[in-house]
Amino acid sequence: MSTLKDDIAEMIHQLPENTTFEDIQYHLYVLEKIRKGQESIKDGNGISHEEAKARLSKWITK
Repeated sequence: MSTLKDDIAEMIHQLPENTTFEDIQYHLYVLEKIRKGQESIKDGNGISHEEAKARLSKWITK
């Protein structure tokens, strides 16, 4: 598993040369949310795929 520092370095490396400070802040925010979500799932606080589909079906009309 990669470290937070490794993930941030890889993210910075992949951004275009004209990236703004605000772009970097946004990407760091998203990276933090993803890592927190993965940690939550690892701790057993996630929901199943079927439960997610059931919840989303209430919001999505076909």
